[in-house]
Amino acid sequence: MSRISPPAILQSRTRLAFVPFLLAFLVPIAISQKARAADAPDASDILRQSINHLLNLIEPPDGIPPGGAPTVSAHVRIVRAAGLQREADGASADIAYQAPDHLVVHARVANEDYSFARDGQQVWVHEPDKKFAVLAKSGVLRFKADPTSIDDTVLPPFTLPISRLKLRLLIPTLVHAEFMAPEKVDGVDCYVLRLTIRSLAEELVHINAGEARIWVRETDHFPARITYTDGRDVDVQVDVTDLKLSSDPLPAEKWELAPNAGDDVQTVALSHIMRFLDVAPRVLDSKVPPLGPTTGKTELIAKCGHGRLKEVDGTRVLFLKGTPEEMGTQHGTLLRSEARDMAERVLYGVGVGSSFAKGKWFFGEVEGAEARLTPFMDPRYLREMDAMAAAAGMSSQEARLANFFPELFHCSGFALTGKAVADGHLYHGRVLDYMRGIGLEQNATVIVNQPDQGYAWVNCGYAGFIGSVTAMNVKGIAIGEMGGGGYGNWDGRPMAELLREVMEHAATLDEAVAIMKDRPRTCQYYYVVSDGNSKTAVGIAASSDSFQTIKLGEYDARLPHPVQDTVLLSAGSRYETLAQRVKDGFGKFDADSARALMDRPVCMTSNIQSVLFRPDTLDFWVANADSKNVASNTRYTQYNLRELIGSKSEPAVEAKRSTPEVGF
Repeated sequence: MSRISPPAILQSRTRLAFVPFLLAFLVPIAISQKARAADAPDASDILRQSINHLLNLIEPPDGIPPGGAPTVSAHVRIVRAAGLQREADGASADIAYQAPDHLVVHARVANEDYSFARDGQQVWVHEPDKKFAVLAKSGVLRFKADPTSIDDTVLPPFTLPISRLKLRLLIPTLVHAEFMAPEKVDGVDCYVLRLTIRSLAEELVHINAGEARIWVRETDHFPARITYTDGRDVDVQVDVTDLKLSSDPLPAEKWELAPNAGDDVQTVALSHIMRFLDVAPRVLDSKVPPLGPTTGKTELIAKCGHGRLKEVDGTRVLFLKGTPEEMGTQHGTLLRSEARDMAERVLYGVGVGSSFAKGKWFFGEVEGAEARLTPFMDPRYLREMDAMAAAAGMSSQEARLANFFPELFHCSGFALTGKAVADGHLYHGRVLDYMRGIGLEQNATVIVNQPDQGYAWVNCGYAGFIGSVTAMNVKGIAIGEMGGGGYGNWDGRPMAELLREVMEHAATLDEAVAIMKDRPRTCQYYYVVSDGNSKTAVGIAASSDSFQTIKLGEYDARLPHPVQDTVLLSAGSRYETLAQRVKDGFGKFDADSARALMDRPVCMTSNIQSVLFRPDTLDFWVANADSKNVASNTRYTQYNLRELIGSKSEPAVEAKRSTPEVGF
């Protein structure tokens, strides 16, 4: 059986219990070395005793028999929450913990109740207001389509993330503590300690940590209140009341999941929940630096067979060529780390995380969709996914399920030609608005595909995705989509695969439209498809049972402001702004002004990628969001598909990239 490695959010072994204790008790720890008079209490000693009490509860000293550790329980309430998420204000929780492997938290946040617990080798989450619960344990299938994927995860005991010796060495160096006037909290006399980061520590870590205060009960040296302020925006107070310490263990049923009648209880693989807890901090703390000025520099990073990975002007460009197995192997080898990271973020970060927001188990939904979509899929694409997964060292099911993620994208698009432009070219813009900040951006990749069957094409996409939502082929056919309704209509070809089929098999606009019309489709989507040879374009509104084309300048009730020689697809006020911008600039558009059409507010705050195609020359410009800016406000990088395909494979040895493990 496998022992799960400590996840970042709770160190697996520790933090499922340790996080609540940190929130409730252990704000910035400080020990002052300044001595007081021999007959007066010393701040360092008081705090040291308080901390030692808590550490001994989390990880009891050696010699405590199994089940013999004391049980601690308390009520914790956030009294003041300036600078935190709005939902934190007034949040409260009843917490119970017994080492080495029991924790239960019953919380009330934003007028809704939540419970989560570890009960030995099981972890459960209960949302009674949503009538939803998840019971995670080993011995169940990770993936329904893979009968060999039985979860064998074993959770180790909770332990401290750092030894007591290291704490003793580090804390006096980093933190200063001093007494303030004593006060009563909940009728109990308390020492009040003021905690600040020492100047040396501030220089070492380059932060101004502000000030924390901790109220320590004189009777037992447990904390009763904690406050923290950064002196600017953050001002937080947490009160700890009804604290009890018992040598008698709680009855077994107190740790167990107790769903209400009618609740949807999902029994799931323990590894899915543990992976979520590991990945969630990365999703919430994605860092993508801005691109610097263009330099024109191109560098070969690595090769695999006929595939190669280049850095072009600071951006990632992947070249794939051959059979499905060859292209998948090249993809998984050259972008091993990125493909794995992408799948983790999509499946375990966003996917599992969405379960608790929606009250529906994500893997149940996506695996249900997979069962209905797979019969309509081209086996070549499945073979490519499986080869990529094998080369990247991840499950084929993880690769397949992650590739359904683009089905959720929502966006805007336009095409300008004829009298609308100043230079005689065709311009096709595509705005991708979806979940900026979860880590898609840092895995953005321009992928040049040269399959053994079909036309060469470029996919403005992401590592690990073999389908497309934004693409152009060597015949000058470009396409982008905008999501609509009909979620759950999965009996058809996945949208991202349908667009790939257009890229590989359409040489004209009519052929592209025919492919999209004739294939079985799924949910409602809108598309802009353009043809650089005829310098024309069309909008498409399609669902599982309907198909409508909208020609250049054609009126539609959903698009009430048609403009000659243009197709404009967006929604609400974004459409109104786009139409007005096109009217204002009519006849003057070139590449620069066409890109400017995608600026806010046509793009949303979730804008992760913006692309402008010029299909008649095979030029295209790509911008990806960074940590501070939507894509349309970042640097566009220009490429030419003909030049990318025609570029020679520079001599180089087969390169193995340095790829740190990310948990597969």
